[in-house]
Amino acid sequence: MDISIIIVNYKAKNLVLNCVKSIKNADWPGLDYEIIVVDNYSGDLHSNDLKQFGEIKFIMNGQNVGLGAANNKGARIARGKYIVIMNPDTSADKDVFIKLFAYMESHPEAGVVGPKQFNLDKTVQDSCFRWPGLFTPIFRRTPLGKIWLGRKDLDRFLYKDYNKESPREVDWLLGSFLFCRASAFRQIGLYDEDFFLYFEDTDLCKRFWLRGWKVIYNPEAAISHNYIRQSASVAWYKFFTSLAAWHHLASWAKYLRKWKNK
Repeated sequence: MDISIIIVNYKAKNLVLNCVKSIKNADWPGLDYEIIVVDNYSGDLHSNDLKQFGEIKFIMNGQNVGLGAANNKGARIARGKYIVIMNPDTSADKDVFIKLFAYMESHPEAGVVGPKQFNLDKTVQDSCFRWPGLFTPIFRRTPLGKIWLGRKDLDRFLYKDYNKESPREVDWLLGSFLFCRASAFRQIGLYDEDFFLYFEDTDLCKRFWLRGWKVIYNPEAAISHNYIRQSASVAWYKFFTSLAAWHHLASWAKYLRKWKNK
């Protein structure tokens, strides 16, 4: 098996179906692949909904175990040489899998690679980042990001000094689409399930680097991503009163505590 694709659902049935459709419509010359859908006790998706697409492995969790833990359940039964973590709100370009497969085959030092990601209006999303500083999340979600110190930190964080038109090593990748070398993914221990939501992708890439695997942004391959950051959709002055914001803050604290000396 060449590629295993894992999609985690939580109350996003229509997005999942659209995502699977884009995978099925992609080009697969000479490649074998499997699709694994993990439902996080959402109640809106069942195995029968996926039968129109042929054989798809379906895991129904008995509770919402979090994004990383649900992806780990799929990874543990995946048979592919490469494991693709793909969010339901993404849609694959026809050649994204063959391009990233070819890149990984010719770059054995790469542990994970991520494509360019487009918004629905065809603008390019920020999807590769430097490590966050102590105040980066605050700068991103409050007016403090407009002051000189905030702008400087965000320009650093968002790789504003990189035109993002050619592949390069980056600190970490947005977790909406990660093309992972399965052996490396398992070597680093999969996702840290202590991160229920947010920072699980930052932590994952940190561990790839620490085990000697490179993290690569490759804009020669692309996807579409209907991305709505739940914590960022809350007005900044209500940030500390929303559930999404509290998940973000809790994960931020866990990340800082885990990596404070590294």
